[in-house]
Amino acid sequence: MSLLSYETSQNMLDLLDVEGVKVQNVPLSDALGRILAEDIIASYNDPQFPTASMDGYAIKFEDQERESLTLIGDNPAGSDEKRVLANGECIKTFTGSKMPEGADTLIQIENVSVDANKIVINEKVTLGSSVRPVGEGYKAGDQLIKKGTKLGFAQIGVLAALNIVMVKVAIKPRVAVIATGSEILDLGAMSTNPSQIRSSNNYTLAALFEQAGAEVIQLGVIGDDKEEIMETFNNALSAADILVSTGGVSVGDYDFVKDIVPRIGAEVIYKGVAIKPGKHIMLAQRDTKYVISLPGFAYSSTVTAVLYVLPLLAKMLGKEKPYTMVEAKLKDDFKKKVGLTQFSACNISVVDGEYFVDFEGKKAGSSAILTNLLGESALMISGEEDIFLEKGTFVNVIMLQEF
Repeated sequence: MSLLSYETSQNMLDLLDVEGVKVQNVPLSDALGRILAEDIIASYNDPQFPTASMDGYAIKFEDQERESLTLIGDNPAGSDEKRVLANGECIKTFTGSKMPEGADTLIQIENVSVDANKIVINEKVTLGSSVRPVGEGYKAGDQLIKKGTKLGFAQIGVLAALNIVMVKVAIKPRVAVIATGSEILDLGAMSTNPSQIRSSNNYTLAALFEQAGAEVIQLGVIGDDKEEIMETFNNALSAADILVSTGGVSVGDYDFVKDIVPRIGAEVIYKGVAIKPGKHIMLAQRDTKYVISLPGFAYSSTVTAVLYVLPLLAKMLGKEKPYTMVEAKLKDDFKKKVGLTQFSACNISVVDGEYFVDFEGKKAGSSAILTNLLGESALMISGEEDIFLEKGTFVNVIMLQEF
């Protein structure tokens, strides 16, 4: 079988003419985890006026040389302070309050002694102490949040501070997920013999795609029945933007999926990539819908889903990249047996700001060992020619903690 190189397969994936990002407005309270569909630009300075950053007394900096200052009143947070501070005067000003006109410094409460309507400064402060200048947080015209950002708690807080009630986000692409194979048992199904395998693929992939911003249609498990697979695939494509299947793409007698996909009218873009795991992956397109058929082993299907489904989702969501890739240094020598681009489960750590890779606790064996992805795991990439890599070599690593 002729295999595409990994780089060529990724370039072809990137060149797919995916429909533009579809957008909807949602309430801010429902926007967590959604993908922002517009740049957020500040329309005003924050703060808009000099603001007290703690409780204290608003003064003129040079007045610290006086024996005492006259206290002319309070300035609670939220009040529209109009007084103009004269020489020798101070106003008690609280955290978040607008600084009175004429004041340029805030001296903290603990730095003064108070006697009736006078304060005595016991410890001086620097010019502008405890005063937030205009635009300290951001200035009008600043880009605060970039389109394509996944909205987390910090982004939600900034949007709330900007009084943005409705947020423009990308509509979630719909991904139908199905596991094929008569040996596969769905959750809760009764086992009739010990050779049957409990399904994890459809649940693993559903969780992965939801984490990446998709809406998932969970189709469960279907046996090796050509007509049933064909009907299920047709129905899935009528409801979903992407159909992801696992199993049935290899060269066995019961690997029906590779033959069924063309029969449902999908054009095969490619089948077979020089990667380990997952070289039998197939990508096809029917109209504006996509079919990605992945291997049946749990580790293989998960890795290939990261490599091929997540980039497609990122295009549909307007995300700049589907995952984070970092450069890391090998802690030990690394050797592989095949001349394919390989994605190896590894541990990733940070020491003095530098990423390191090791394989402690990672089991060698088949492409079925999904437990290799537990913990602070990542995927180390070694190229077709990288048969032996010495300790200290820098390698590219795909991070798996956040999508």
